[in-house]
Amino acid sequence: MNLLELQRRMAEDVRRPLTDDFDMQQSTEDGTPLSDLAGSYIKPNDRLSSFERLEIYNRQYWFRVIGAVSEDYPALNALLGEKRFDALVLAYLRENPSVSWTLRDLGKKLPAWLSEHPTFAGRRHQLAADVAALEWAYVDAFDGLKLPPLNAEDLQGLGPDTRLALQPHLQLLQLRYPVDELVLAVRRDAPETEIVSNASMQRKQVERISLPTMKREAVYLAVHRYDDIVYYRRIDREAFTMLTSLRDGGTLAEALGTAFHRSRLSAEKQAEKIQSTFAHAAELGWFCRADKH
Repeated sequence: MNLLELQRRMAEDVRRPLTDDFDMQQSTEDGTPLSDLAGSYIKPNDRLSSFERLEIYNRQYWFRVIGAVSEDYPALNALLGEKRFDALVLAYLRENPSVSWTLRDLGKKLPAWLSEHPTFAGRRHQLAADVAALEWAYVDAFDGLKLPPLNAEDLQGLGPDTRLALQPHLQLLQLRYPVDELVLAVRRDAPETEIVSNASMQRKQVERISLPTMKREAVYLAVHRYDDIVYYRRIDREAFTMLTSLRDGGTLAEALGTAFHRSRLSAEKQAEKIQSTFAHAAELGWFCRADKH
């Protein structure tokens, strides 16, 4: 076995998924004992066998990648409990192993994966899926690209056929539970996490992490970055629909038509909502040129 073959052999064995008990597997897919493979390139010592020495690297690799995912989903961990959360992450990583040079992307597919694997969250599946979606939106908002925003002169020239792009870091979420409160409750005692929500102003600060009771409620969130801090901003359904349409390439007329389709609001109230939505979005720099996106 030359050096390249040795490196490939060990890399494959080190990355081999752990068992449900977080131990190294005893054999390969074709039934070859891993103790035999380990013995072919690792010497035992007076305390550990070849297999046991390899298992240390195997477990450390997986503990590192599990830890990387866990760092992005502290609220999901708190909601499910450590044992169930660890099982969820291990199962997720078996199907979605690391394929990037950066650990940043490791948990990217977890919200979609969790939606398709309800057994890991049990009766709290929909709540857990909302939490996962919000926590990944935080990651995207935190390091998403920021483009030059439109200025007042740009906005004065808007017309029905205008297409507006939204900042890449802006994430729009339609949720079934007010999970911004739950995520904030978990993150509140983590000083390294800069995260703010307008919903948090309505809740009292507590000295220890406590998960609030979650009752089903339609919640629309804009997750965005401002001055290098991530904020969760609740918006109404019309604003969410309008911004989503613009993000998806619709014209201004199409976005407004979609937002107020079958609306019972008077023309005056609709105008007030449009003005308020655009004023807040412009103030926060959410709009940018479509041809720059």
